[in-house]
Amino acid sequence: MAGIYIHIPFCKKRCTYCDFYTEVAPKLIPRLVDSICKEIEIRADYLANNQIDTIYFGGGTPSVLKPEQFSAIFKAIYSTFSVSENAEITFESNPDDLSVQFFESISQLPFNRISIGIQSFDDDDLKRINRRHVGNQAVQAIRNAQHAGFKNISIDLIYGLPYQTIEKWEKQLNMALIMNVQHISSYGLTYEEGTKLWEQREKGEVIPVDDDTMNEMYLLLVKNMKEKGFDAYEISNFAQKDYRSRHNSAYWKQQPYLGLGPSAHSYNLVSRQWNVSSILKYVYAVENKTNFFETENLSISEKFNDYVMVSLRTSEGIDLEYIKTEFGKKFVIECLENSQPFVDSLHLNLTDNRLSLTSKGVLISNQILIELMKV
Repeated sequence: MAGIYIHIPFCKKRCTYCDFYTEVAPKLIPRLVDSICKEIEIRADYLANNQIDTIYFGGGTPSVLKPEQFSAIFKAIYSTFSVSENAEITFESNPDDLSVQFFESISQLPFNRISIGIQSFDDDDLKRINRRHVGNQAVQAIRNAQHAGFKNISIDLIYGLPYQTIEKWEKQLNMALIMNVQHISSYGLTYEEGTKLWEQREKGEVIPVDDDTMNEMYLLLVKNMKEKGFDAYEISNFAQKDYRSRHNSAYWKQQPYLGLGPSAHSYNLVSRQWNVSSILKYVYAVENKTNFFETENLSISEKFNDYVMVSLRTSEGIDLEYIKTEFGKKFVIECLENSQPFVDSLHLNLTDNRLSLTSKGVLISNQILIELMKV
């Protein structure tokens, strides 16, 4: 099995916290769609005839595409690859795009999962981070998706927003949990260098939530999710029974994937490739049949690090038997030696030949990763 990710790097406006490659350049959308279709042909052999089990349109804001543009990409994918009959097919979206008319326009497309970038239901929060929707639009977007027949709905939330208190965060959680969605991804706000939010913090225009409060917000998140029947299957991802994201899970389980579009990454279990982070450079290279990506062949230590980095974040954790099979006994011995202090301090569990984070361990997961990964 394999996955396909399509990066649609367009936004109508840029959020202050975002460091993904996006542009506000709607006139380039038609050329980009044509180039993505051509890239599919160019890279037809990358996944070595693996059947496609997941297709994911991310961004940016894929919901800015017209139905015929989605359709052109689907036509190229289905004519090039073998796609599973029950493939999970997702698109990310902004709430203000999700009108009744929008859902009617895409009703003939094969989407069966939607990820809505809510981030917050609070108007003040949304204004501070330059989101282009308001809280009522977020609620209505979910209802419109449900009315349109989507039974697999994921929403994104951010905690630790400027001036957000524990009480305000709990209010956001409660709102999310009464909306009858199947999946919630929730991330602690980070201040990435080069973003508008970073500049605002440096100038003293916003004051970050302190680490202790961030940790308290996360523990409240986990508690409330558990009480409502959501499985914490990854540090930032929570799902009702049978609604884990198959696309993200495939990344964490080391399955191959092809990334299409500017800045998209690919992995075929041997090497990583990443496309140029420029719409114009990408489109020009594809149109003129010149190279538009870089390649890195991974050493065994780099593959081990990749496995540890993604696996430790999941509820299943690190499979020591898998490490022995894929990387050798030496890696298992070193992994156990490096993890022992965290097992002793109850930050890691060691059961059934697996290492997994405890609730304490989640709060220092980055520190644990540094110790477990090979330099």
